[in-house]
Amino acid sequence: MDVQTTWQAASEIIREIPRSGLLVATVLAVLGSMLGTVVARRYSRVGRTLATTCTVALAAILVVVMLQVSRFDPRLDIAVPELGLPQQTVSGGETRVPLAPDGHFWIQATVNGTAAAFLVDTGATLTAVSVPLADEAGLEPRTGGVPVRISTANGVVSADLTTIDALRFGNVKAGGLDAVIAPNIGRTNVIGMNLLSRLASWRVEGNTLILVPHNPQPAA
Repeated sequence: MDVQTTWQAASEIIREIPRSGLLVATVLAVLGSMLGTVVARRYSRVGRTLATTCTVALAAILVVVMLQVSRFDPRLDIAVPELGLPQQTVSGGETRVPLAPDGHFWIQATVNGTAAAFLVDTGATLTAVSVPLADEAGLEPRTGGVPVRISTANGVVSADLTTIDALRFGNVKAGGLDAVIAPNIGRTNVIGMNLLSRLASWRVEGNTLILVPHNPQPAA
């Protein structure tokens, strides 16, 4: 890697730092801890207090990161789906969803009245719900339905088809939506192209996902 390539890579990292609140907090906590160690040599009480505060802050950041990552790992059933998600808004007939700190778009929705967070995946053909959400929302496998095969982090598995009577978020409402009850994905839920294709339009501008329904509903 030459000097120019290295400098370009470093520049990209530097530009991304202000966009990540967790990264900024981590850098500040590390610097504060280092400063506290230095100050402690002369003003022991002040230095120790600063160093301890920054250490606690770093521990809190680590917990937040672990809970966010746990959304993607079915082995960790401790996920708090709403943790760290930016607030989606409705404006001018559009639902606007900011990019989350983990680099994905997450939609806060309700399924048959049950609140749940959904990862937007344009590579997924069908919307998928976790087994816990299916149980909470009263979703049943379709009678006489043939299980479909889906790819997960643990390989290809069978999943039952179901029908979501009402999926709502922002000013969007979808009824009679096909979905799969996906095992082995923990509490992760996915919005696929079968829902996005029902919209009048959807697009990404900067770090915001913009969804425009054909018939805007009152904001959920």
